[in-house]
Amino acid sequence: MTAKTKSSKSDYVEPKSFEEALERLQELVEKLEAGEISLEESVAAFEEGQKLSVYCQHKLKAAETSLKKLLMHPEGPEAGEEE
Repeated sequence: MTAKTKSSKSDYVEPKSFEEALERLQELVEKLEAGEISLEESVAAFEEGQKLSVYCQHKLKAAETSLKKLLMHPEGPEAGEEE
């Protein structure tokens, strides 16, 4: 089944990028805030949102770690050899 119907626990697919995850998270928040979905759909949306939130946090932490490494060694990995 390629088309999504109602949300369920098994519908979660890991996003391809941080931006995709954030966009989906925003969609879920809008649905929840509108209050026009059933309780079951709300719970499923919340669960998916939690997973997306964790995914985004991991991506942000990885980016932060990379930036800290670059700031500690701004000259790059080959800079240890000075002439």
